[in-house]
Amino acid sequence: MKKEEALKTLETELKLRGFSDKTITNYSWFVNKFYNHHNKEQMNSQDVKSYLASLIDSKSSSTVALAAASLKFFFTEILKQELTVKLPKKERRLPEFLTKQEMKSLIAAAETKKSKLMIKFLYATGLRVSEAVNLKVEDINFDDRIGKIRKGKGKKDRLFLLPEALSLELKSYLEKKEHQFLFSKTKALTTRNLQKIIKKTAAKAGLTKKVTPHTLRHSYATHLLDLGTDIRKIQTLLGHENLQTTQIYTHVSTEELKKVPNPLDALEQDL
Repeated sequence: MKKEEALKTLETELKLRGFSDKTITNYSWFVNKFYNHHNKEQMNSQDVKSYLASLIDSKSSSTVALAAASLKFFFTEILKQELTVKLPKKERRLPEFLTKQEMKSLIAAAETKKSKLMIKFLYATGLRVSEAVNLKVEDINFDDRIGKIRKGKGKKDRLFLLPEALSLELKSYLEKKEHQFLFSKTKALTTRNLQKIIKKTAAKAGLTKKVTPHTLRHSYATHLLDLGTDIRKIQTLLGHENLQTTQIYTHVSTEELKKVPNPLDALEQDL
C-alpha cells in the first residue's frame, strides 16, 4: 500500500472508531516516519522491529511505546497482518506534585485575579488542562457547585465538584462578563497559554520544581488521598478508566506513608 493511501486509510479508521484528535495525529505521524525510514511500500514485522530499534537510543521509552502502538494498530487493523513486538518495560516515574505549602505559595504569587482563579480551579477540580480551557460557563451549576466535562478523554462525559468559596468567586468574576467559556469570551484559551501562566507564576513563587497544569492535577489527587478519600472516588473524579492508573498516587502520598509504623520504633519499645 502506498504511503498516501495508507495514511488516509489509517486516519479514516481511527476517526470511525472514535479516537481522539491527538491519537490520530500521533499514530499518523509515526506511520509516516516508518514509511520514510524504509522508503518502500511492502513491509513486514522485521521492518517494524528495525525501525523501533533505531528509536531506542535517542527516544524515551514512552515515545518508543507510542510508536509501537501506532504501528501495531496500522499492521493489524489496516494491513491485516499479525505483528508481535516485545519492548523494554516503560519507565514508571512517580508523578511530581506540590506540597500544600507550595500550593499556597503558587496561588499567592498569581499576578492577576484571573490567573489566581485559573490556578485555584485546576487544583480544586483536578481537570486536565485541555478540559479546563474548553469548559463552557453553561456546563457549571454554581449554586449546586457541580460541573460537567463533555467528551473528555475517551469521549466520556463526567462530573466534577467545586468548593463553595471558589464557586462564589467564579460566579462573582463572571457576573459582568459575557463569557462563553469559563476563562475566555468566544474562543477557548490555548493550553499553551495556561501552561505559560503557571510556569511564570511558579517562578515568581520561587518554586524549584517544574510546575505545569498537570502538576496541579497530581497535587489534587495526592492531597485527596492524604485527606483519606477513597481511591475509587478519586478514580471517578480524575476520569481514569482503570483503577491501576489512579493507584500510582498511593506511592506518592507522604501523609499516608507517614502512617506506616516503623519496626524499629516497635523494637525499641521492648528494649
